[in-house]
Amino acid sequence: MELLIVSGMSGAGKTQALRTLEDIGYYCVDNMPPQLFVYLLEQDYAGGMVREKMAVTVDIRSELLLSSLEMVAKGLEAQQVEIRILFLDAGDETLKKRYKETRRLHPFLQQKKAATLPEALAMEREYLEPLRSRAEELIDTSHLRAKELRNRLIKLFAPAGFEDTSIEFVAFGFKYGILADADLVFDLRCLPNPFYVEELRTLSGEDQAVREYVMDSEEARGLFARIEELLRFSLPLYRKEGKARLVVGFGCTGGQHRSLAVAGLMQEALEKDYPGIRVISRDKDENRYEISMR
Repeated sequence: MELLIVSGMSGAGKTQALRTLEDIGYYCVDNMPPQLFVYLLEQDYAGGMVREKMAVTVDIRSELLLSSLEMVAKGLEAQQVEIRILFLDAGDETLKKRYKETRRLHPFLQQKKAATLPEALAMEREYLEPLRSRAEELIDTSHLRAKELRNRLIKLFAPAGFEDTSIEFVAFGFKYGILADADLVFDLRCLPNPFYVEELRTLSGEDQAVREYVMDSEEARGLFARIEELLRFSLPLYRKEGKARLVVGFGCTGGQHRSLAVAGLMQEALEKDYPGIRVISRDKDENRYEISMR
């Protein structure tokens, strides 16, 4: 079992780091006192689940941080728990700017342990120095944007083959409403509708007969090729921008035939370069959800 301790200066990006680690597959807990680590690792506390990777943030809000962490770490290592420490830092001028932009108070100012922000930062650095010196991974976020920090964390902690952008192809019917959370939407109502072919009406876009009918024209094949070209061009851009979830909508009238057929065929066309794409039928079978994964 791996326990990743995320610490660092207040305002250096610990919350953003925890979100990314959760996307990677860590079970995350924010600001947990070291004395409670042992309870976090117990199956009863975890709802009977065995979690192989956990991440917790520890900062100056946790009482007795350094002394208790040292003691707890020794006990956990004796139980075959691998402990890693990630420390996030940033320059004082960067931290001052971030506090000004967010209009938040430094914890030492809230607790009235310091009179000014520079004094609070100096106290915090001194307090955290022993933990900083123990960290296996140290990231200075002074000049990193959120997506750059995310990419750095993925390189350090993500398992091999991890896809940092989850891609969903959602087939839906316009008659039931637009797909509100879509990033891209393709309207397929310009294609021939299998609903008006009696032997196809009760089938869906997952059936080969429907797919052949929908794609049986140069116009349909041309539209498909242009959508594929756009997706192949834009998907790497979304990944580069650090988008965690991309929803691509394929819409037709009822969401059963054309949209589902094109979504499924597009998944097959892209799966070699983008494995793990999910096809979701939002409105199939009287607006009930049905999910399939290749």
